[in-house]
This record gives sequence, C-alpha cells and structure tokens, in this order.
Amino acid sequence: MSATGEVTAGRPGRGRRVILWRHGQTAWNVERRFQGSTDVALTETGVAQARRAAGLLVHLRPDAIVASDLARAANTATELSVLTGLEVTLEEGLRETYAGVWQGLTHDEIIARYGDEYAAWKRGEPVRRGGGELETEVADRAAPVVLRHAEKLPEDGTLVVVSHGGTIRTTIGRLLGLEPHSWESLGGLTNCCWSVLGEGARGWRLLEHNAGTLPEPVLGDDD
Repeated sequence: MSATGEVTAGRPGRGRRVILWRHGQTAWNVERRFQGSTDVALTETGVAQARRAAGLLVHLRPDAIVASDLARAANTATELSVLTGLEVTLEEGLRETYAGVWQGLTHDEIIARYGDEYAAWKRGEPVRRGGGELETEVADRAAPVVLRHAEKLPEDGTLVVVSHGGTIRTTIGRLLGLEPHSWESLGGLTNCCWSVLGEGARGWRLLEHNAGTLPEPVLGDDD
C-alpha cells in the first residue's frame, strides 16, 4: 500500500499465489440444477461476469492460466486470456464432480429423491452422490493439476485456475491439509468469484475466499 493509502497494482511479492476462480453463471445455475460434469454454456450474464472479473484479475499480472475443459470454465478463462495474452491450458482433471443420476436434477428434486444421501453428504460423510465421485477422488485428480502448474511459476508468480465450485472447495481443502469431513466448512463460491492461496512457510494458506475485489495487504501481526 502506498503512502497515500492506495493499493499498488501487481504481485504481492511474498511467494507464489494461486487464484482459484469459479466460472460465470449458467442457465442451470439459475434453475438450481445440478451440473456436475455436464457441459453447460455460460449465459449472457455469465459472460459479462467473466469479463468484469477478468478486468480485475488482470491487475494481479498472472503468469499462467489453467482451466477445466468444460465450456463454462474454458470460456470464462478466455476473457482473462484476451486481456493478458496468456494461453489457457485446458485440463480435464479440473472438471466438476461427476454426480451420476443427480446431474440435471434441481435441488428440490435431489432432496425429494435422495434426501438421506444428501443429508449424509452435508454431514461430511463420504458419499458417492448419485453414484458418482467421492469428494476425495475429485481432490485426488484436481489438486495435483494445480500443484503441477504452480511449480512452474517464477518466484512470486501467480497462477489463475478456472474451475467449478465443488472442485475448488475440495482442492482448497486438500492443499490446506484439512480433513475431508471439514471441507464443507469452506463456503461456496459465487459465480465468477475466487479464492486466493498463498505459499507460506508451513505450506499453502487461504488468503481470500469468495472474493470479488482485488485482495488488499494484510497489515498487522498475522501477515
């Protein structure tokens, strides 16, 4: 922060950063319909959200962009690619949780048909929602992708990862070393909001969560 109190643009200058950015709005989001690995396109609002967020994230001067290969994430990433000139690397491992028969159902339909399964998942029990993936299996495939790309960053570099709400939550939980039953304690991400992980002396730290503005320096004893 400058002497005038303004936040200076650019990298934080304290190790590598990973920005985990959720895709923009889709029609199924509006309908509260479970998407999972179904390839659903962005709405016009979703494109506008991606464009607005990209206009902010470009000021963090990312060094690399990686995204799920599902259209809603890949097209969100494209908006930042246009501003940075960086190529987007698409990764299947960053897709949203496969949830079998839940996919395409609304929230109310899932509660009505699979209420016990839903309640067990919310309690933190290992549940194959709809006969699909466990959350730990999602983390098993997504977290290594993030780490592989983060390792390629320069010192104090920034990686932007464009993915999905469930995948981002499980990846954050894994990278922070949290027990899987507690991953649900990380609140969900709003469309086109992001979380920031920073490299610390004892591993990755959660610096921002569900943010829609640029992070400001932490001033105090816990920076």
